[in-house]
Amino acid sequence: MDSQIFKNLEEKNKILFTGLLIILTVFLLALTIYTVVAVQNKIREGKYIGQEIESRNTITVFGKGEIYARPDLAITTFSVVIEKKTVSEAMNENTEKMNTIIDSMKEQGVEDKDLKTTSFNIYPRYDWYNETSFYPQGRRVLVGYEVRQSLQVKIRDMEKIGEIIQGATDAGANQVGDLQFTIDDEDEFKKQARGEAIEKAKAKAEELASQLGVKLVRIVNFSESGIVPRYYALEESMGIGGEAPGIEVGENKIEVNVTIIYEIN
Repeated sequence: MDSQIFKNLEEKNKILFTGLLIILTVFLLALTIYTVVAVQNKIREGKYIGQEIESRNTITVFGKGEIYARPDLAITTFSVVIEKKTVSEAMNENTEKMNTIIDSMKEQGVEDKDLKTTSFNIYPRYDWYNETSFYPQGRRVLVGYEVRQSLQVKIRDMEKIGEIIQGATDAGANQVGDLQFTIDDEDEFKKQARGEAIEKAKAKAEELASQLGVKLVRIVNFSESGIVPRYYALEESMGIGGEAPGIEVGENKIEVNVTIIYEIN
């Protein structure tokens, strides 16, 4: 009896083991197939990464648009530099002159929003004395202080640039510099220059396609770059005086360059 029960249990265990082995084999086979397919897909995807444009037949064309426009905004800087024996003396004189300059700007129509203090500095001033019996290697002696303050001014009335510069120097500015002519809102001019550049690039593409005997399919890439307008600069000068300087505004060049890549067939 016991021998029969043992044989039955042994047969059931064999059947169970065989079933588990079949299930495990099927699972491993399915996993292997899935892994192989996944790897092949990854290889296929990686093969074309970054090559979407290069794998096509393409031509590249360039276009440049230029617009010349008269500046409508002048930006310059007026500075007051004062040297005195004490900080308080230098600050008092500097403050008095700078306040007079600001008042002069406002009297000539410059608004508060167009006046900006860009720097205020205090520096000690030293003189160097050669060697003496007490200081055989020489010595540095504090002789005073320098107070330097700069005011940036935006001038919107281009006819009054010379008068405003003259007014600032009469009021006490002893350094004037960094005069720039710019356009307050360049977006519309950039738009015009961009349009001109694109039209030129398109015309080149059509001409090139005709010469090569191919057809333009579609644009697959576009890029744009611009050129900073050229400024006229007034060199920094000390102690300006005399008559109001004549200022010629001229024109600024606004330039846009475009690159267009076409797919062809």
